[in-house]
Amino acid sequence: MHFPFSKLALATVAATLSLATTTASVAQQAPLKVGFMLPYTGTFAALGDAIEKGFKLHVDEQGGKLGGRAIQYFKVDDESEPSKATDNVNKLIKRDQVDVIVGTVHSGVALAMARAAKESNTLLIVPNAGADAITGPLCAPNIFRTSFSNWQPGYATGVIAAQKGYKKAMTITWNYAAGTETVKGFTEAFEKGGGKVVKDLSLPFPNVEFQALLTEIAAQKPDVVFAFFAGGGAVKFVKDYDAAGLRKTVPLMGSGFLTDGTLQAQGAAAQGLITSLHYADGIETPRNNAFRNKYAVTYKANPDVYAVQGYDAAQLLAAGLAAVKGDASKKAELQAAMNKATIDSPRGKFTLSPQRNPTQDFYVREVKGEYNVTSGIAVKALADPGRGCKL
Repeated sequence: MHFPFSKLALATVAATLSLATTTASVAQQAPLKVGFMLPYTGTFAALGDAIEKGFKLHVDEQGGKLGGRAIQYFKVDDESEPSKATDNVNKLIKRDQVDVIVGTVHSGVALAMARAAKESNTLLIVPNAGADAITGPLCAPNIFRTSFSNWQPGYATGVIAAQKGYKKAMTITWNYAAGTETVKGFTEAFEKGGGKVVKDLSLPFPNVEFQALLTEIAAQKPDVVFAFFAGGGAVKFVKDYDAAGLRKTVPLMGSGFLTDGTLQAQGAAAQGLITSLHYADGIETPRNNAFRNKYAVTYKANPDVYAVQGYDAAQLLAAGLAAVKGDASKKAELQAAMNKATIDSPRGKFTLSPQRNPTQDFYVREVKGEYNVTSGIAVKALADPGRGCKL
């Protein structure tokens, strides 16, 4: 009497198991949604483009998949506009329901993105913006950075300036997070090394009317000027500094962003400039050479630091996805694997600090022709202090 019922029960169980397996299989094979929130217009457009190309290059090298998952891309132009950042990031989080967000360049925009990612527990990989707070007070287990903190390149350049024996410095930058925090890093290292920053000059972002400030530098006659600008603003500043006759009288140094991705446009005005950054064109390693060749062949362009940071964002995501076999719903395991990863970057291998910021070498770089050529390491394995982070 009970046989037909048992048979039915077994059939029901089998069907349920089959459905569960199919559902899991479909979920496993569904594309991973990656949302790019980057500047595609304005001052930083070329930087956003390089980050996206770098990211996609690594995915393409893995056969178009990370952790066995095909990738589906979504894009939002953040316009480097902090006032639009929350609305823009919510297009990716709420409308597109992406699994991971990759962005951005502008520190002010990235701060809003970090807050939204923290609130929604959406995985965020920052491939450029160095705002110290992202891996400081705003730090979270789901927020990672594959670039730098603003403090790091400023600090490394301050070390170089002090070692050169300069005693009196002035700084100049845009008055926003990236500028002020980079300058703070420079000042900390330069003054620790025996120098003194006598004046900080700034102007609103993205203003490029430098003349009055250059006149002030000429009048003060410091031993060295430290500058933080990037993109189109960096091009104009370096050219204006040279045109004002200052390049011959007051040495100019900068965070590497002053000359990264900008040398072709800066031309002769940039020659001989000393900067520090976590990447340089002349890193002679098989890993960097292979990356540079592949990027050049794929995109018909020389890669810069932005391309490297995008490439490494994909590498970091791949490390997490490999650990969970592509199942991005296992957030804690995914994030733990990402934080423990050693990234074999074109810049040199790096690990992440407990605050999820790269601990990495910073190079001494000099502009020669259209290249930032390294002449050594300014600071080895420099870790951001992560001040204010509670993880």
